[in-house]
Amino acid sequence: MSNSGSAIVAPWLTVIGVGEDGVAGLGDEAKRLIAAAPVVFGGVRHIELAACLIQGESEAWQSPFEKSVEAIASRRGSPVVVLASGDPFLYGVGATLARRIDASEIRTIPAPSAFSLAASRLGWPLQDVATISLHGRPLDLIRPQLQPGARVLALTSDGNGPRALAELLSESGFGQSRLTVLEALGGERERISRNIAASFALENIAALNVCAVEIVAGGGARVLPLAGGLDDALFEHDGQITKREVRALTLSALAPRKGELLWDIGAGSGSIAIEWMLADPAMRAIAIEASPERAARIGRNAGRFGVPGLTVVEGQAPEALRGLTRPDVIFIGGGGSDAGVMEAAIAALSSGGRLVANAVTTEMEAVLLAHHARLGGSLIRIDIARAAPVGTMTGWRPAMPVTQWSWVKS
Repeated sequence: MSNSGSAIVAPWLTVIGVGEDGVAGLGDEAKRLIAAAPVVFGGVRHIELAACLIQGESEAWQSPFEKSVEAIASRRGSPVVVLASGDPFLYGVGATLARRIDASEIRTIPAPSAFSLAASRLGWPLQDVATISLHGRPLDLIRPQLQPGARVLALTSDGNGPRALAELLSESGFGQSRLTVLEALGGERERISRNIAASFALENIAALNVCAVEIVAGGGARVLPLAGGLDDALFEHDGQITKREVRALTLSALAPRKGELLWDIGAGSGSIAIEWMLADPAMRAIAIEASPERAARIGRNAGRFGVPGLTVVEGQAPEALRGLTRPDVIFIGGGGSDAGVMEAAIAALSSGGRLVANAVTTEMEAVLLAHHARLGGSLIRIDIARAAPVGTMTGWRPAMPVTQWSWVKS
């Protein structure tokens, strides 16, 4: 946030939410402020909706959008009005402006959001509904919300969004989900259409739409459990994967906290980084993998788990670590016994940063024992056995033991 270091200025920037009903839905104060403003910024559609009120200049959003943000900031102290869709602080321009202009200098007059309007049309208690914006964002982001019986409200990018969403639901085993498309809510063109995802046939959908989904899981649906330690079969892998039980214990040791950045070194299938990001939408991760084939596989897994924001870096540590954003937490699942990897990881952490490393080879175990002896931390051994056929009976087959070192940098 920047205000050139000068004293706080009384609100000079007014952000006004406009619905599909245009000026008819605005209160008297909003109308007065628009009419009195020397300049009004907004999208072309917003400016057209409020054209009868605008007396000063009108400025449509520029591309890139940052140019308009700078133009607004340059008028600091003079009255400026920005027109936005619905609630400007719900996936809207308000949040972008507040990163540049102090909140004390902004006055906001919101209109009902698309989510509020959709929930009111459907009779859905909004506090019980998952809400997500897919506007200009990957559809894969909805995947973690695909839980049996759940209700989801999703903003889409355009008129093709609902059909693409129906296809994603169908291919993931949720084809019987009920998908309601709500178009141009609050305006004269408002239309509400109910469909089944697998037989979606709606045409000529308005660009401004919200999809309301009632999730129905079919047999074999790809449901992502909410607990850590997801089934190995959900991941595409070549055997290079931190197995389910060990992964659950590893994630517990990593102890994710909201918004933290993880480096997953020697990521293999990306399972640790993916489950890290599933813990909360604010989580961030970088998966470092030397194998091009595995790096590509991590990207595919990230999409199918609904965390397309996972950054994949193809390269060999420690060289591949150079220039990466400093991490809060590091996991080393592969390559930790290679020269310089542990040293580079330790150096990358800030004070209070956490490191967890797993070893299945004696070479890596020796590295962890040496670091534990020198730096302290926690050292555990994980032994897992699985029931398996022994002739006509059943016996225990032990998996390779895993040595795990956890450490906090002081």
